[in-house]
Amino acid sequence: MTFQEDRVPDFLEIFEQSKAKIRAFEGCRHLELLQDWDRESVFMTYSHWENAEALEKYRQSELFQTTWAKTKILFLDKPLVFSQKKYPS
Repeated sequence: MTFQEDRVPDFLEIFEQSKAKIRAFEGCRHLELLQDWDRESVFMTYSHWENAEALEKYRQSELFQTTWAKTKILFLDKPLVFSQKKYPS
């Protein structure tokens, strides 16, 4: 996610207010926020979900909808989303 530079503090506040709720959401096993080394306005959330259904349930939840509504207005560029599963080894 690439944010308008002057809106990064707003995003960080949103994340701080919602991270515990997201981590407590049924099916969420891990959530962290990563920041680009060189571009301080670029972030990525990295999360582990029990399964695709749990992730979709979160995406349809009021928690996601309200958090996303506050977050998306802060973007400088369209965000990229990747949903992946662990490849069996």
